[in-house]
Amino acid sequence: MNGYLVIAGLFILGIVAGYISGLVGIGGGVIIVPALVLIFGFSQHAAQGTTLALLIPPIGIFAFMSYYQKGFVDIKSAIIICIGFILGGLIGGKMAVEISESVLRKIFAILLILLGVRMFFLTK
Repeated sequence: MNGYLVIAGLFILGIVAGYISGLVGIGGGVIIVPALVLIFGFSQHAAQGTTLALLIPPIGIFAFMSYYQKGFVDIKSAIIICIGFILGGLIGGKMAVEISESVLRKIFAILLILLGVRMFFLTK
């Protein structure tokens, strides 16, 4: 793939993932990781690592502000989850790099399927 096409594709992926993230609260794991593996040929490890790297800057600040301005953000819960996310990310990252590519991909796919089925049949 041409270098400029890759750059354009990655940029478009970012726009799509950002839009979906702002719309329904998902992006990195559900949109970006599979796209990097399936479209751009990244390894599962590289896709997950790259996705984690893009979470470092405040990429969701504008989507967050939209939700916050409408009163849809529980700051206390977000802080608690963030602290847990940091610890979980540290543990998960250390484990993920030690797992084989094929096992990691299968774990990822099973998680997406289970979450999708659960969400599809969720009754409230």
